[in-house]
This record gives sequence, C-alpha cells and structure tokens, in this order.
Amino acid sequence: MTEVSPGKDSTTGHWELAGIIIDHPFPVYPIGFPAEIIREFEERIGRKVIGNKHASGTEIIEELGREHLETGRIILYTSADSVFQLAAHKDVIPLEELYQISAVARDILHGENGVSRVIARPFTGRPGSFTRVGAERLDLSLPPPRPAVLDLAKDAGLRVRGIGKVGDIYAGRGFESSPHTTGNEETMEVVLEEVRDREPGIIMANMIDFDMLWGHRRDINGFAEGLQEFDAFIPRLQEAMHQDDICIIVSDHGCDPAFPGTDHTREYAILLVFGDMVTRPVNLGTRDSYSDCGRTIADLLTIDGSSLDGTSFAPLL
Repeated sequence: MTEVSPGKDSTTGHWELAGIIIDHPFPVYPIGFPAEIIREFEERIGRKVIGNKHASGTEIIEELGREHLETGRIILYTSADSVFQLAAHKDVIPLEELYQISAVARDILHGENGVSRVIARPFTGRPGSFTRVGAERLDLSLPPPRPAVLDLAKDAGLRVRGIGKVGDIYAGRGFESSPHTTGNEETMEVVLEEVRDREPGIIMANMIDFDMLWGHRRDINGFAEGLQEFDAFIPRLQEAMHQDDICIIVSDHGCDPAFPGTDHTREYAILLVFGDMVTRPVNLGTRDSYSDCGRTIADLLTIDGSSLDGTSFAPLL
C-alpha cells in the first residue's frame, strides 16, 4: 500500500489505515522546541527541562540521565517524527506524576504546535545501565479529525478492541479497551485470547518491538528473529480463527533496520489478508493508499464506510 498522507510517523500511518488521509504534516522540531513553549511548560509543571533536542531515546538517557538524577530536571527530546518525548527515572518522577506532566504538555501543544504525540518514557537503573520501561510508556495523541472505521464499527454496536499502544494512537477514540502489553510476545498471546472470544467486531494489535526494539536501533538480527517468531505465531492464529474471521496484516510506516540513522523510513506498507472467507489466492496489487484497508474493513463488517477515504478491495476477496 502507498502512503498518501504527508509524514512517516505512527499517528499518520494508523489514521490512514483506519480510513483517514490527512492533507498536512504534523509539525516537527529538528532544532528543539521554541523558547515560549518551554517557558510555559516549565511554569506549569514546576520543573526545568534538559535536552530539548533531536535525539535517540536510549542515547539521551545515557547522556543526560545522571544530570536528571542529580537535579530532578525532566529530559525532553524529539525526533524526525512529530513527537514531544519526556523521559524520567521512576525514582525521581513517579509514574503518575510523569503522566500528569505529559498531559500538561498535550494541553499546551495544539494549533500550529499540535504535535502528533506526547510520549511519556519512564526508565530505571543507574548511569551506564539505564533501562526504559516500555510497558509503562504512555502516548497522548491528537484525536483523529473525523470518525475512523473504528468509530463507525463501535457506533454500529460492534466490539472494538485494541492491543498494545493502538488505543493511545487514536486518543482512545472508537475502542472499548486497549490494554498495554510488554512487547510482541505478550501481544501475540493476547491476540489469541481475543480471537477465541468470538464476538463480532475489530481486534487491532500493534507489534511494537519491530519498531521500538529493532527498527529504530537498526538491529537487523533482532528484526529477523522477530519475523521468525511472528511467522511461527501465524499457524496458531489460523487455528484460533473462526470460519468467518479475516486477518489483515499491515504496517503503518517503514522502520528499515538496514537504513542509516535511527528514524522511521517512509515505505510501501505490507498488505496480507487471509481467512477461510478468502476463497482463492489473489494479488491485491499496489494499493493507492493505506486507507484502502479501513474502507475494506467497513465493507467486510457491512457498515457504511462512505465517509472514509480509500477504495475497498473486499470484492477481490
């Protein structure tokens, strides 16, 4: 599938997958956030910030972690994506306070400074051996500008469940629930539990390790092992699926572990569809937009998707 929306971040990709193409990119801050934003943020949270620059998350906590421990100042950084990331040691800023601080940032960052996500990044450990706590990460996204296929399904009385960070990416919109998971392994197990539940609707899961652990860190071997683990999971999923279930495997942007740098890589997205209802092998071609996925889901669930962008490939199945 071809990405139409400008950008290559999780929010842009997920929104387009759910049937919403945006016509302008989210703002990015390659040299850090403006002084007026920092002043308001510091005044409202009662703490100073350190960092405020483009950085890798693991590298900046190693660089500034000791200063953070000594001063209590919160670590702020961004990337090539539209993100306002806040890292704090759990012994310095307890988790609930970090979440509250992140909510303040989300309240400030709107309009022309409306970044796609504010991300809370708790970590533990000591200088030289800090560890990010991925399961306690919190993403505060802007809400989608209009209803996505998730909203339409929920409004139609269907059950919409998220697994992992997907609920955060849509600002909770459309989901009945979206429990966080510790990584791919737990996500796959929760997927199996949800699929066996049999209630009609949508189950949407995010395999975050491909992005967070291996893509950004350019870990080719880890990425390959993750693909093998996911491949071994597919037969278990097929066994759990009901006769009228359909699985759509997609990606929301690129994060090529062989590419220079640590940022996302804008690429064609994966599209693989299977289930007993797919009665013959068919090449779905190179789709014109990720949004074809959301429009197709609406058709498969027999709900009105006319407000969504994209072209359904349901007839080809």
